[in-house]
Amino acid sequence: MSKSAKPVRIGLISGSTREGSINKQLVRAVSLIFKDMGAKPVKISLKDYQMPIYDGDWEAKNGVPPTVKKLIRRIKSCDGVFISTPEYNGSLPALLKNTIDWTTRVELGHFKGPIYGIGAASPGPMAGIMAMRELQFILTRLGANVIPTQVGAGNAGQAFDKKGRLVEGFSKNQAQHMASQMLTQIKQKR
Repeated sequence: MSKSAKPVRIGLISGSTREGSINKQLVRAVSLIFKDMGAKPVKISLKDYQMPIYDGDWEAKNGVPPTVKKLIRRIKSCDGVFISTPEYNGSLPALLKNTIDWTTRVELGHFKGPIYGIGAASPGPMAGIMAMRELQFILTRLGANVIPTQVGAGNAGQAFDKKGRLVEGFSKNQAQHMASQMLTQIKQKR
């Protein structure tokens, strides 16, 4: 089987590990869109990659946690990565920022390899726009190719149907457009 015949693998990460998280709901909805487009969704839960708050003294004493390298390998096995971030006080949650910081202590290949897409879900109408802006800045600074189309699911209580899909409208259109852009760029890279 040629490399181009392999199914496109899309890693999906929520910046929240809380049960019932609306960003986990967005990850699920976007995974269904990728699946409908013929890609293979690969859910990556940050709960499976526990790591302490980054501290240079801790790293000097203990080294890089094995979970960091394991997460990097998992991300690098994907052709694309979609990250849905909560917005806490206009910024990224500590969990997501800490994860990014730890992985940069090892390498940057997991940012430079896959094509990235980002999104956010929020209970209010602004759809996590500040956190998405910050996440895009960080990923781009680390060398990631981030698709410009972002998926914002504002008023998230009404954004999903009973099957976990995005309801018809702006958020669903953005998600489909972003997924299509990611898949096109991935296929061009192959």
